[in-house]
Amino acid sequence: MQPRDRRIYRITLAGSIVNVVLLVFKFAAGILGHSAAMIADAIHSLSDFLTDIIVIVFVRLSSKPADHDHDYGHGKYETLATSVIGLALAVVAVLIGWDGIEKIADALQGNRLESPGIIALWAALLSITLKEWIFRATRKVADEVKSKALEANAWHHRSDALSSVGTAIGIGGAVMLGDGWAILDPIAAIVVCVLIIVTAFRIIRQASGELLEESLPKETEDRIEQIVYQDTLVSDIHKLHTRRIGNIIAIEMHLRMPAGITLAESHVHATAIEQSLKTEFGKGTHIMLHIEPTK
Repeated sequence: MQPRDRRIYRITLAGSIVNVVLLVFKFAAGILGHSAAMIADAIHSLSDFLTDIIVIVFVRLSSKPADHDHDYGHGKYETLATSVIGLALAVVAVLIGWDGIEKIADALQGNRLESPGIIALWAALLSITLKEWIFRATRKVADEVKSKALEANAWHHRSDALSSVGTAIGIGGAVMLGDGWAILDPIAAIVVCVLIIVTAFRIIRQASGELLEESLPKETEDRIEQIVYQDTLVSDIHKLHTRRIGNIIAIEMHLRMPAGITLAESHVHATAIEQSLKTEFGKGTHIMLHIEPTK
């Protein structure tokens, strides 16, 4: 197993352990404490656990080297995993929001809502602490190994922490103010829904851009040109095409060099440019250079 994959598996496994602990505790607290918001929060933790499994499976697939059927490698599996995580978040948000709306409608029709118990509040506070810790740890590893799927999973942890904040506020208000304010519990569930939808949209937008071969940001392309122009023989760059393939990037471009140099000399310069680009963007960077004579 590659060191990168090992780090991803370790932090994802740590996150899955946290999710299992919270999943069991939240469901128990939600049932015993009669809290719809906490049960909704438990469903969110369940989606977190499922996405941990998705990350482990898809990152393993994406790390396979290029083969006869996949000349550019299997990096898109990681992008696909990111998409699945985003969609899972969106589904969870809809379920949580719908349940909250139904309970609020019942309350407005005069039906009595039971105030949640103190155990639900303790579960929310524990969730905030553990999920914020695992978010920070996961995002640190994601930044270091440059994994979009792991970064998406980190934000899934953060969305769970934020949902628990909303849950804690709603449950805390209902507990301290009494049955007359029990409606705060489903209101908190809807707040959780909105937070999750925002996170899901950001993740899906990022993944869809990669699947649709969206170009890299302008500042990245500007940096590519800066590196190439460090070679004094390069007089022009055109037809620059960039995209992301999982955790690596692909760069293709046409370069103009003096017509009088030999093929061997142009090869030496092209190789030096490739090495400079890989030093900046990673040794796995896919680079295709087409050399043309200066007009």
